[in-house]
Amino acid sequence: MANLTSKELSAIEDQLSCEMNLIKKYTVYSQTATDPQIKTKCEQIAAKHQTHFDKLMGHLN
Repeated sequence: MANLTSKELSAIEDQLSCEMNLIKKYTVYSQTATDPQIKTKCEQIAAKHQTHFDKLMGHLN
């Protein structure tokens, strides 16, 4: 993999922060939801953002 520029690294770090915030939000939403369908959907969304986070981290390794 090619070396990342400081601008690219900064963009990835910003996106990692956004993804982490979304993971946390949807995890809390799923824990507080009383409707099983909403709970499941929030869990799915949190998992999707976890996948995004993991892929971005892969660019840093």
